[in-house]
Amino acid sequence: MSLPQVAVIGPDDARTRTLMERYRQLAALHGGSVEVQWINSAQSEDDLFEQARDAIAIVPAGPSAVTTALALRLPNLRLVQTTSAGTDYLDKGALGESGVLVANNGGGNSVAVAEHSVALMISVYRKINLQLSSIREGTWMAGVTGEQEEYHNLVDKTVGIVGLGRIGSRVARRLRGWECEVIYSDVVQIPAEVERETRAKRVGLDELLSTSDLITLHVPLDRSTRHMISTREFELMKPMAILINACRGPVVDEAALIEALKSGQIFGAGLDVLEQEPTPTDNPLLNMDNVIVTPHLASLAEESGIRSTDFAMANVSRLARGEELESIVHAV
Repeated sequence: MSLPQVAVIGPDDARTRTLMERYRQLAALHGGSVEVQWINSAQSEDDLFEQARDAIAIVPAGPSAVTTALALRLPNLRLVQTTSAGTDYLDKGALGESGVLVANNGGGNSVAVAEHSVALMISVYRKINLQLSSIREGTWMAGVTGEQEEYHNLVDKTVGIVGLGRIGSRVARRLRGWECEVIYSDVVQIPAEVERETRAKRVGLDELLSTSDLITLHVPLDRSTRHMISTREFELMKPMAILINACRGPVVDEAALIEALKSGQIFGAGLDVLEQEPTPTDNPLLNMDNVIVTPHLASLAEESGIRSTDFAMANVSRLARGEELESIVHAV
């Protein structure tokens, strides 16, 4: 009797071949409940459908590898299991109505993104971008602009975390060692033990925006969070405030952010995500001395890949055995 099929859909490259070997090993480690099949994403949707039609779960090897339209066509599909934290490219409402669940990576990349977020804080505060550019251009420190009062330590600063979930709580834990005061805002109730461990104090969003020296965003992208940080929110912030965004670009109204930076409404920003990716080369954010942009690679770490793939195979194995699934993301 054949095992339930799980389709990994991704490009035909060395990374995917290595990934497939790992997925098959993990499937065996998690009880041998599923058969893992790779499908080349560089095909028509009809060809993808024919090859994946028996799958009970699909695992996208990249955010563009699987579409909602394809998932809705598959007659046996019950789960789209991503290895990313974000699932905004999937229509979870339409999938849910068809009986298909969507799960994210269960926090597999949370440590890497938390570390990257803290790195962005330090980098903006110390203008690391200017320091590196000046050295590479052979001008030593001549290209490092700004007065001393524009350079800061993290110690004693108030950091406001918007979203104290898997990633936000790990940011808070790391900031304990930086001797920061941590406050947070969230639309869900955070367990008391998480508050105790992180030493984070819950406040309203407006209070967080108006009292924080640094504001870091860790929320999913959905209808309630799109452009949640816009002109009104920037007007509440301190003139020396720094915004960190390592969740999803459209959470921030980019036009409003650019205006806030140009006008001095806020001091700077550290961004791993932008509204359009790859961003146009004429995006003003790329040439601002008070902004550091990284190319949506906050989660890029070997450890993230190991944890995320392991969670994916554990979850699809639970599905095959009829057990309760973890990290399901519902439509908002």
